[in-house]
Amino acid sequence: MRHDGRQPDELRPIRIQRQFTKVAPGSVLISAGDTTLLVTASIDETLPPWKAADPAAQKGWLTAEYCMLPGSTSPRKRREREKVDGRSTEIQRLIGRSLRACVDFETLGPRTIMIDVEVLQADGGTRTLGITGGYIALCDAIATLGDKVSKDRPVLTTSIAAVSVGISHGTPILDLDYIEDSQAEVDLNVVMTGSGEFIEIQGTAEGRSFTRAQLDQQLALAEKGIRQLMELQQAALKG
Repeated sequence: MRHDGRQPDELRPIRIQRQFTKVAPGSVLISAGDTTLLVTASIDETLPPWKAADPAAQKGWLTAEYCMLPGSTSPRKRREREKVDGRSTEIQRLIGRSLRACVDFETLGPRTIMIDVEVLQADGGTRTLGITGGYIALCDAIATLGDKVSKDRPVLTTSIAAVSVGISHGTPILDLDYIEDSQAEVDLNVVMTGSGEFIEIQGTAEGRSFTRAQLDQQLALAEKGIRQLMELQQAALKG
């Protein structure tokens, strides 16, 4: 039993509210336990200059930005005004890479999708929740394109979700909150597609090294959690 009463293979309570804002074509307020994010997806009918100069400029693009609001954590995090810090840069690149894996950019055409992840309250797992919520916002944004894209070839080729796993006191656990993450011996972030393929595995031994068997245990646990998250994504998108 964990400090919050969960079993080792249990996700935190997930709450999803689609279309949270009126302006962005895709938006979702998503929470896992005490971690709460606002994720929006916007569509620009142009390409970034570096992409437009490419001979294959008829293909679209997706990028992401990640930001922790000053009051999302204690002590207060300084607002990133002129320069994004290294952690935020690494996380937004992960979110962008992950969600690009499900987009057919030829079908999308010469337009850019921007995923914005705003952390309203941080209690661990913000990057993985940003990917999971980002997929929902992306689905809603793509739906607004209507006849601008081909009906015969879908823009989205698969679903995407992510979760953290780790080892705490020798036991593999799923969906770490901040307390668990800060004390874990091993910390992994896993991103997968709906077909069961891995997009990214970020793993670090914090307190001690881990075996191949322990890695396999954590990946199996992550896959189970991601399947559950994908079921919640589909339920939210049907709601």
